[in-house]
Parts: sequence; structure tokens; C-alpha cells
Amino acid sequence: MAPPDTRTKILDAAEHLFAERGYRGTSVRAITDLAGANLAAVGYHFGSKAELLAAVARRVIEPINAAQSAGLDRLLAQTPEPAVTDLVEAFAGPLFDEMPAGDEGGARTSRLIVTILSDPAEEARSWTGPAEDAVRERYLAAFARALPGLAPEELWFRMRGILAVTAMDRVEVYQQPSPTCPSPATGEAARRWAITFLTAAMNAPPTGA
Repeated sequence: MAPPDTRTKILDAAEHLFAERGYRGTSVRAITDLAGANLAAVGYHFGSKAELLAAVARRVIEPINAAQSAGLDRLLAQTPEPAVTDLVEAFAGPLFDEMPAGDEGGARTSRLIVTILSDPAEEARSWTGPAEDAVRERYLAAFARALPGLAPEELWFRMRGILAVTAMDRVEVYQQPSPTCPSPATGEAARRWAITFLTAAMNAPPTGA
């Protein structure tokens, strides 16, 4: 197999460092040093550090988005109004598939998702494009039909909660557990627990009701 090209090396290095240090904590020089590339390579291949983050995020998120979209297509082919449990499974399931327990790449993906959700840098919140927006809007519409009492803002907050809970769980299963805490569940058990918990959270009454 041919060795990775410079662009791929930069993406790999940036994914590792953004996941560990966040956007502002990662310098272009640190990325190029880890990638074994010259400092101008980021500008040549991506244009800017912000565009590099966008490329890293899309490389990680695109397989998840594709699986989420395909899962929703299957549900809508069966009924125009899928149940909340089925929607949660279709939305969260690909996160488990792309972030398997005990896998270093899966743990890095989960840390990167947590970074995207929590990093205060504007660049970490503004990388999405039409493809990502389309998947989000389709799920928002499907959940809105299943949960008509929820305001759009609260519904999106809960959907973000699905991403955050799943990503944090995948980070924990890769790390060494504390001696005082039970070992985190892996495999199908964790998936079932997550779907049960997240479905209950999505089904909770609207705040203030």
C-alpha cells in the first residue's frame, strides 16, 4: 500500500491534535511538525487553519451522516411518522458504529465530536455545510412530527445531547476506568442502554410543562 500523501498526513495530524487540544490550543506549526510537512503546506492544501478544521470534521462526520441519512430513509419508507425510539436508533446507532469500543481511531473520533460540540472557538461551530445541514434538518423534522409539543430550540438541544452523550461514552470505554468506578459497558449492551436512555430523554415533557 502506498504511503499517505502530504494532504492525508496533515489531516491525520490535525485530527489528532484538534481532538486532544481543541482548535485554539492547536497551532499550524504543531500540525505540520507532527505530519512531517513544511509550514506552508496547510495553506497550500487547505487555505487556512479554519478550513483545515472543516476538512477534518467533514472527513469524520461524513460516514456518520451518510449512515444517519440511510437509516432515516429506511424508516420513512415504512411509515411517514417513525416512533421516537426508531429515530433515536437511526440517529445514534451510526455513532456507535463509527466509534467502536477499544479502538483508538474511534476514541479520537469521539473526542473530536466532543471538541466540536464544546469548543468556544467560532471556527469549531461554523464548519458545517449543506450536506451536514440537510441531515440535521431532516431529523429535526422527523423528531418534530413525533414530538409535536417540543419547541424547535429545545428539540435541537436534545438532539445535541444525543451526540454529546454518545461521544462521551465512547471516550470513556477507550480510556482506563478508575478503580473506584465500574468498567464501562461495551458492544451491544452499551448501545441498548444508550438507546433506552436517550429515547427517555427525547420523550421527556417540554420544559416548564
